[in-house]
Amino acid sequence: MSAYPDSEIQLETVRRLGVSRVQYAAMSVGLAVLGLSTIWPTMLTLWLMWTTDALKSIGMVIPVVSLALVVRAWRRLGWEAEGTWWGLALVVLTAMVVWIRARAILILVISPHWTTTLPPPSLVLFVYGSGTVLLLGGTRLYRAALFPIVLLIFANPIPHVFSLLVDLPLQHASAYVARAFAMHLGHSLTPDNLRLMFTPDFGMFIAPGCDGIRGSITMGYIGLIAGYVYQFRWYSNALVTLGATLLGYVFNLARLCMLVLYYAVALHFPSLQDKAENADYVIGASLFLVATLLLFTAIQRLRERNSRTHGADVAVAGAGSSHGGVTRVNYVRLAAMGMIGALGCIALARGNAAVLPFRSSTAQVVARFPEHLGGYTLVRSWNETLVTGPIVYVWGQYVPSGGGTPVAIGISPRLGLHDPLMCHTIRGENPVWQGPQTFATVGDGPVNFSSAFYDDGVTQHLEASTQCSDASCGEFATARTHFGLIYSHPSPRSMFSDDPPQPIPILMRVETTDTSLSGPVARAQLTDDLRRFLGGAQLSVLTQAYNR
Repeated sequence: MSAYPDSEIQLETVRRLGVSRVQYAAMSVGLAVLGLSTIWPTMLTLWLMWTTDALKSIGMVIPVVSLALVVRAWRRLGWEAEGTWWGLALVVLTAMVVWIRARAILILVISPHWTTTLPPPSLVLFVYGSGTVLLLGGTRLYRAALFPIVLLIFANPIPHVFSLLVDLPLQHASAYVARAFAMHLGHSLTPDNLRLMFTPDFGMFIAPGCDGIRGSITMGYIGLIAGYVYQFRWYSNALVTLGATLLGYVFNLARLCMLVLYYAVALHFPSLQDKAENADYVIGASLFLVATLLLFTAIQRLRERNSRTHGADVAVAGAGSSHGGVTRVNYVRLAAMGMIGALGCIALARGNAAVLPFRSSTAQVVARFPEHLGGYTLVRSWNETLVTGPIVYVWGQYVPSGGGTPVAIGISPRLGLHDPLMCHTIRGENPVWQGPQTFATVGDGPVNFSSAFYDDGVTQHLEASTQCSDASCGEFATARTHFGLIYSHPSPRSMFSDDPPQPIPILMRVETTDTSLSGPVARAQLTDDLRRFLGGAQLSVLTQAYNR
């Protein structure tokens, strides 16, 4: 017989079957990553932003760094888990907002230069991170890891408005410095401020992104994160971050000047002229390495001075044993997070399974437009594709039977929810006017459009966008002077389905090359042309061929 009571044997068995704090933290991190499936549309938006915009590519490492710093803060607390159910409320709320956002358009228009989706993807990631930390770690961990959690907001490291207001002026300033240096060396250059042509066919172009903003932002983030890790005072951290940002920009000016020297030398050695691009990479990489070494030297000296002032780093007070037990309520919170992650994965898998056949069927889509729409006749049709090959719009151009202004209509078989205004803004094409318009159509009745009028000095054109889903069409924009919204109404079927009906964006375009017309007059005439065309069209019928 055992010398110990049965109750003690059972208690010891439970302890052996339990998990330690370290194991609990590891499972929490895994489930938090799995739970990203609940905000997958947001993560996909961020991924496309990181991989298609070089200025924003640094944002790709922000979530990874944030996670590593949260784990570091948790370890310094001895892996204590004092979660709160308020975190679960934040996670569920975030998932619901993303669910609705994936089925409707909601865009905030702040100015012609600045539009953003609501809620911004980086804000969604921040709220999700806050919820998971509160649910699985608790308020104490949240306070200790506040910096890396707030860092998630910078998953979009350079908002587009920053590029317009800062990047472009720096581009011209960089070109001015390089031009002045070249002229100081005795070279006469072309009058184009952004082109430094040493001969008619040999020179360089100061393009967007050549102003060093990427290197400056990267250096700034390195300084900011290093200041947090080494626990600098706030003013020291601010100085390090500002100095790192300026260091990146100054070294970029040095790169441009060294490149001017290379071009000056290459004028006398033609064999070097076709290697200028590679020389730019070598010069830039070498200078960035030197700048990074200088930055870390400064950080190391500040760290040593901070250590002498405050003594050696000490462990956080109250850090307990990492091998302690985990309470039963923590298991419940872990199970709740696991259930949320599983539901997100199931919804993601079902959505992909439903969309995959549709994507394959639209890979070779062809334009399907009737020969006649009211008093208009189809004269040509074509496909608009991305550089990578997928078709984003099928277009048809119609002209009035008695002659007049042509009208082009584009239907997207695969873009889903889309607003052309943001695409124009990204390309630097800002509308002269933007607002709502309503046009009467055959069968669909009055249809709401979000319209924008553009004038590039050569052509003036009006674009009107809407979308059709579940045999109804409409996209709404608020009338505004400064702030406004562009939005759509999600259908009940899309709100309660893992496989919502695919919204089909429609884009109307009508233009004139008569530059003698003033903007308001041209917009009024183009609006009348578009109204006559839509008076004989039924948009829901045109999009039926692309519905799934």
